[in-house]
Amino acid sequence: QVQLVESGGGLVQAGDSLRLSCRPAIRTFSTIRMGWFRQVPGKDRDIIAWITRGGDSTWYADSVKGRFTILRDTAENTIYLQMNSLKPDDTAVYYCAATRESFNWAYWGQGTQVTVSS
Repeated sequence: QVQLVESGGGLVQAGDSLRLSCRPAIRTFSTIRMGWFRQVPGKDRDIIAWITRGGDSTWYADSVKGRFTILRDTAENTIYLQMNSLKPDDTAVYYCAATRESFNWAYWGQGTQVTVSS
């Protein structure tokens, strides 16, 4: 099972920016779509953004639209989540995920904590 390697979480203040990155542990591992989820204790893991392999199509949850941007470096097989204007409500563990078939998110990262203080 190929794992995804994440980095970039941390503690920031409201209004700050943060950038997460994610790539497959095997750089040549091919996927059709990669995305970001987030989860707070006691709640479901929610998808917040995804991007297709070529980077030609993206989707965002309403809660992050206009503040977060998902980017893909196809040469490095890496995706990024640029998070701007962070709010305390964005505090969560952020997970990278990938699929090789439609929206079957079969591959996951270990999660990275993002904490936004007010």
